[in-house]
Amino acid sequence: MSADDRALRVGIVANEVSGDMLGAGLMRELKSRLPNVQFEGIAGPRMQELGCTTLFPMEKLSVMGLVEVLSHLPEVLSIRRSVRNHFLSNPPDLFIGIDGPDFNLSLERDLKQAGITTVHYVCPSVWAWRAGRVNKIRASVDMVLSLFPFEREFLEKHQVPATHVGHPLADEIPLDPDQPGARERLGLDLNSRVIAILPGSRSSEVSSLSEDFIRAAMQCQQRFPQMRFVVPLVNQRIRELFEQTLQQVAPELPITLVDGNARDVLQAADVVLTASGTATLEALLLKRPMVIAYRLHWLTHWIFTYFNLIKSPFISLANMLAGEEIAPEILQDAVQPQVLADALIRVLEKEEKTGLVQEVGNKVHRELRLNASSRAADAVLDLLRSKQVHSN
Repeated sequence: MSADDRALRVGIVANEVSGDMLGAGLMRELKSRLPNVQFEGIAGPRMQELGCTTLFPMEKLSVMGLVEVLSHLPEVLSIRRSVRNHFLSNPPDLFIGIDGPDFNLSLERDLKQAGITTVHYVCPSVWAWRAGRVNKIRASVDMVLSLFPFEREFLEKHQVPATHVGHPLADEIPLDPDQPGARERLGLDLNSRVIAILPGSRSSEVSSLSEDFIRAAMQCQQRFPQMRFVVPLVNQRIRELFEQTLQQVAPELPITLVDGNARDVLQAADVVLTASGTATLEALLLKRPMVIAYRLHWLTHWIFTYFNLIKSPFISLANMLAGEEIAPEILQDAVQPQVLADALIRVLEKEEKTGLVQEVGNKVHRELRLNASSRAADAVLDLLRSKQVHSN
């Protein structure tokens, strides 16, 4: 598609930090091809830096779980209604929903029915849970941009057009991590043992996990007095939440708080304690052994279990991509300081586990390193071209 006098208008919605990263990469590539392209929707700071006009703060949509979303539901539904009405009144040439399927698929369906071309970036995890959503995906989008190769195979089997683009993190992260360089940049002793602690990017995750993570760190330090801890925090609100818990529980813990910069923190670590999420993929690509923890609202967990909604044996991307448990997953009531500390110490003391993570990490890294943002931009523009050809 060549640029013309009328700038391409793209509606785009991201609902959390990882989506903001994906959206920014795609926007950058589209802008390199079409300098006059315009973006508006719901955006995080990275997307806004690239010129995306945001109609609502992205944080309003950063809620996960079934029960957890209930208290936010009226506001979330109101936002979706406002965004839908905005784009129906001012139709963009293209709408891209980034992840957030519970929010974006319904929005995409309404826009598609109105004749707007729709793309969903990040395949909903229908192969892992709530498989019935594949019918909704088919009705809602003209194309899915999938991050992982097995997703495209699943979608095409269900007649959903899909393009596998790889993952931008695999493009950005070097194949050979530089732990000494990361430690130097963070001011950490090259010879000390370091645990990275990532309690999540959502307020609900940080509130649920921080105290147990901090108490686990205290127990690790009792075992290894020279142990140091580093925590990357995605924004000021999350930092304040974590700092409040830290002051209440362990103000003397030798812990370094870092604004953002999770990549250097992960790279510097000997082992990672992390909430389940994109951080597990980043840790895998950096070849860091990890312990993964997550705690859902008890009723959400009961619903998932009772109705057999989860089809995957793993909850984390790292283990899903490995096809085996390369990192222990500690869930729900098992998320206790002693359990977490014991798991971290076992990982620290088992060098073969580190070797396995490096082997699997190298394999996954090469499979996903496909220049994802560029491939995604090309796929989007090819879709628009094909739409134009069929409409003429």
